[in-house]
Amino acid sequence: MSKLRALVVEDEWPARNYLVELLETSGAATVVGAVATVEEAREALQASAGLSVEVVFVDVQLAAEPGDRAGLELLRSLARSHPGLLFVLATAFEEHALEAFDLGVVDYLLKPFTEERVAQCVQRLVQRRRPAAGAPAALRIVARRKRNLVFLEPSTIWAFEAADRMTFVHTQGGRFDMDLSLSAIELSLGRGLTRVHRNWLVNLAHVRELEREGSETRLFVGPGLGAEAPGIRVPVARDRVQAVRDALLADATGLRRS
Repeated sequence: MSKLRALVVEDEWPARNYLVELLETSGAATVVGAVATVEEAREALQASAGLSVEVVFVDVQLAAEPGDRAGLELLRSLARSHPGLLFVLATAFEEHALEAFDLGVVDYLLKPFTEERVAQCVQRLVQRRRPAAGAPAALRIVARRKRNLVFLEPSTIWAFEAADRMTFVHTQGGRFDMDLSLSAIELSLGRGLTRVHRNWLVNLAHVRELEREGSETRLFVGPGLGAEAPGIRVPVARDRVQAVRDALLADATGLRRS
């Protein structure tokens, strides 16, 4: 498998150079760009740059930018404009972890970086990258129905839900218990699912309707449409609405776009 192509956004050159060194040392990643500002990061990601970036490592605080959350704001905007990218927050501040994972980051690297921790992060990224053509399909999913084990094909799954400290898988056959967390499921199934809410992973192939009611957005997920059609309604977090909409329209036609 080819190496992950990484972009590092870090304004402190010692930390930037060390992270680049650790990524290259892992043997599974190559750094195609290392920049210090939001503007440079956007330029690097322009199609004309030809860098084919797969993952972006972003620091929270970028000294050249106004405010102390420029990295998070960059991550938020890139998640909307580049839905295929993977993201890692690399920072000295623990308090941003929850918000970062809500934004869909794959990992959260705390400074000072270590070779072992960066290598672990790269392995997570390798598992999450978009599979190459001809790659083997994911294994079956094992869930529980009371004391019974239920075996599910990934392509038949509608969504995964975290609720009441438990994880559930939704299918046309019903809702079943899972032993894995949503984060672990994301790692196992790669890019086959989309995080639309902190408590929901959805298989967009089964989305039948994007519903808007006031300020709320929901997805109707199931085999068909209509008042009697079986399915579930899944909330979409407000900061993910545009990215989800763009992902649904990426391989669709029929809508006039301005």
